[in-house]
Amino acid sequence: MALWEQLLAGAIGLFIIFMFFPGIKATMEKSKNAEEKHWGTILLLTTVLVAFIALMIYSVQ
Repeated sequence: MALWEQLLAGAIGLFIIFMFFPGIKATMEKSKNAEEKHWGTILLLTTVLVAFIALMIYSVQ
C-alpha cells in the first residue's frame, strides 16, 4: 500500500473514532450505571466471533 493510502486510511480511522466517541462515551456511562451485567452475552458473542474468524481462516487455507 502506498504511503498516501496509509495516511488516508489513518485519517479516515481517526475521523470515524472522533465521530463515534460521544456515543461510545454515553454508552459506557449507561453501562456503568446498569443494574444487571451481561457478561454471559459478551462471552458468547466473543466466542462466536472468534469461531467465525477461525472458520474463515481455515476455509482460505
